[in-house]
Amino acid sequence: MSSITSLDLAHLFIKNIFSKHGLPSSIVSDRGPLFVSFFWTNLCQKLKISRDLSAAYHPETDGQKGRVNQILEQYRRMYLSTKIQSVQQDVKRELEVAINRFKRYADKSRASPPDFNPGDMVWLSSKNIKSTIPTEKLSERWVGAFPIFKKVSTHAYHLKLLSQWKSIHPVLHISLLGPVKTSEIQN
Repeated sequence: MSSITSLDLAHLFIKNIFSKHGLPSSIVSDRGPLFVSFFWTNLCQKLKISRDLSAAYHPETDGQKGRVNQILEQYRRMYLSTKIQSVQQDVKRELEVAINRFKRYADKSRASPPDFNPGDMVWLSSKNIKSTIPTEKLSERWVGAFPIFKKVSTHAYHLKLLSQWKSIHPVLHISLLGPVKTSEIQN
């Protein structure tokens, strides 16, 4: 393109751009020699086209584009922030409703955990205990019965385990314990 003259450039603009898109109200240029030539300057004046020449490395010519973008960004943020706040409130409210619904459903089928006292006898689930029996189907589901030594928390108890059970930590979660009925002990 270095061999093109400003007259050739004007013809190209008229043929390829102005004929298809109409006359622009302004043209932004990077101060190239064709765009600052006497001919191009006069052509733009005759067609009432404003020439905006940008500074080197600064394509925004007079700051208007940047200012318009700032204003648009402020409007966008204000619009979105009010929308987002209402959406966030709606989502929070709906989540609370869903959580309460799930809790009610789960609590319907959940039995309250048994409350054991020191001295009560309990079965210990064998699901985490290694067995010498080759298949789990033949293993006992519960072992023991063991006395409760003390209540550690609402969901954990300390058992008095026999010396042969020393590899098992004596504080166990309530889900691993089952109540022993007095008739089971006598049998």
